[in-house]
Amino acid sequence: MLEEDVRKEVVELAAKLMIASAQTAPKSKGEDSLEVIYLSEFEEIAKKMEELAEKTGDKNFVRDANSLRKSDGLILLGIYGDRSIGMNCGACGFESCMEFAKAERREVVFKGPNCAFKLLDLGIAIGSAVKLGAIIGVDSRVMYRIGAAAKLLGISKADVVMGIPLASLSKSPFFDR
Repeated sequence: MLEEDVRKEVVELAAKLMIASAQTAPKSKGEDSLEVIYLSEFEEIAKKMEELAEKTGDKNFVRDANSLRKSDGLILLGIYGDRSIGMNCGACGFESCMEFAKAERREVVFKGPNCAFKLLDLGIAIGSAVKLGAIIGVDSRVMYRIGAAAKLLGISKADVVMGIPLASLSKSPFFDR
């Protein structure tokens, strides 16, 4: 097993590569609306997740907070979905991009409505990052609960954000929880 300081160094290097993979992933119309944050300290997020468990009754916030605490690093990937790409596709729930642009945006935890293509861009970026992490041997898991806590704490300014905890342990702390 790697020593803790070496493990954290390995994860930080992996995170940089994963972030590069996310940033260079294909984007609708080639427009980048991605927010990327790397954290090596995330106890504040874990505590907020525990508060959310109490507030919402969702015990999985505690489970995910415990997984986060076993991590060596954390990537937050978010998207600003307020600008449409002009397709008038209706996937956002509006008949046209003009109607979407006029819609009142509300924030509960995440902010919406969002252009469906921007959300797809986020998914592609996340997939690109975690695929590279798997190839180079770093464990990860995409967790919306981490993103929700980071958003509520103001760490992320993106409209929708997901957390990707990273670990380099002999067994992934993100499965069989």
